[in-house]
Amino acid sequence: MQVLQDAHNLRNKKINKIEKMKAEQNPMDFIKSFEEFCQGSYEETVTDAHTKHFLKCLGLYDKGTSETFVIRIRIPGGQLSVEQALKLAESSKKYGNDYIDITTRGQVEFRYLKFNELPSLLKDLNEVGISAIQCAGDNFRGVVTSPLDSYSKTSPIETMPLLEEIQSVFKNHEAWMGTLPRKFNIAILGDSINTCNIFGNDCAFALASKDGEIGFNLYLGGKVGVQARDLNLFVKPSQVKEVFASVISLYKEYGFRDNRNKNRLTFLLDAVSLEEFAKSIKEDSKLDLSDAGKLLVKDEFTLDNSSTIELKDKKSAIHFGIPSGIFCGSDLKEAAILAQKYDGVIRLTYEQSFYIITDTANIEDIKNSELYTKYDSFHNIYFNNQIACAGNKECSFGVIPGKPDAIDMAVYLNKNVPIKDGKVRMYWSACPKGCGIHGVADIGFEGAKAKDEEGNSCYGVKIFIGGKAASAILEARQLTKAVTLPQAQKITAQLLNIYKTEKTENETFESFDTRVLSHLEIEEIQSRIGA
Repeated sequence: MQVLQDAHNLRNKKINKIEKMKAEQNPMDFIKSFEEFCQGSYEETVTDAHTKHFLKCLGLYDKGTSETFVIRIRIPGGQLSVEQALKLAESSKKYGNDYIDITTRGQVEFRYLKFNELPSLLKDLNEVGISAIQCAGDNFRGVVTSPLDSYSKTSPIETMPLLEEIQSVFKNHEAWMGTLPRKFNIAILGDSINTCNIFGNDCAFALASKDGEIGFNLYLGGKVGVQARDLNLFVKPSQVKEVFASVISLYKEYGFRDNRNKNRLTFLLDAVSLEEFAKSIKEDSKLDLSDAGKLLVKDEFTLDNSSTIELKDKKSAIHFGIPSGIFCGSDLKEAAILAQKYDGVIRLTYEQSFYIITDTANIEDIKNSELYTKYDSFHNIYFNNQIACAGNKECSFGVIPGKPDAIDMAVYLNKNVPIKDGKVRMYWSACPKGCGIHGVADIGFEGAKAKDEEGNSCYGVKIFIGGKAASAILEARQLTKAVTLPQAQKITAQLLNIYKTEKTENETFESFDTRVLSHLEIEEIQSRIGA
């Protein structure tokens, strides 16, 4: 491991200020005294170290006033029991103005929280086994998998038990509380269809086969704008926990702690090579790991126009499309009541929506509910596969509002280019950081400043096309420079008119791009749409 040590020494001669803050107090001690901490005055109690580190170990973001806290809540695998959904609904109304964001990791965020009420909120969530610990800052984000895990016909292995093994390595353990160089995203997928953005994670176990055995190929180093890379290691289900423990141990020990913009795992991999890191995993874990097997994650996921998916054992999933992930406790309560009535379960998705999974015989009854009528995304397919990050209202990096812009675009397109038998993934990031993962979208939008017809600065976007859901290669191509939002609507409408006119029956935009657009020069596409 000398190569890792040399890279570490070269990059850690001077550590950043967050690392210095971590030495001020043990986060576990802070968590234990949190109720007393919140009894004080917000203005006199909360320090820079609390805002930038210690509160984040509790999943909390301080937005600058005593009544604007945000909490990110861990929902392992996006799986919610009825009891948990009801508690989340109740808590969002009690503490957070009935507002809920569904995130791109199938997690949940509350906003508008009051400083002195935070301990009560955490206690309420803990009653049903829900935690926000380690959900922000230099910690492990919610582990994701397919929302259809254990039900899907294309899934030969259930991953939730393995996901829980992964979580057991770090969750609530003092040694891992806020001690990583940067945040760490994890995914495990036992399905041939990429329903969780598997390659966009720091550590990803992707379904594979080797010598007749089903397991996972290991991919590392993904982040926004960078897809995870193949370590050429096949991991058996029985080896997942130990391999994961080795990956994060190596990252914790040898990861960079100087420039926070270049401290994610991908930068350590760049410095030491994939081969060297793979060798270190073998050495640290003491496992006899073979070369990678055949990757089985190869298909894109498509709903039919009934919003349902036929599953194993006479089960079906019914999709509720949530525009830009903007949800509320009142409607989550209704979803929980529906799931309870029909002996179903709720599964959150990385596209900021959710499914209710139940017996196929119950689907038509659910479709007759007011909640389904409200969120039946096939009234407008542009809401069906939509993502939008928090935007400039909630994030200091945001250039544009984001969520309302995405909704406006979907409404405009449905009016001007209605499509009933296709699929278009449109993802919005309010800034170049790309939290809306626009780089893997069919049509991606990156917030930017643009010039209107009078030359005045205004909200705008750069448009990208051709990202791939099932690929470990980032393929999006930039279609335009910064254009105003009204211009973006017109350009996107022209692009979708081409898709609508020239696609085959039920062909997705991703497949259409592979078959037609990817063979054209960007200039030719721009000419065809008048961009």
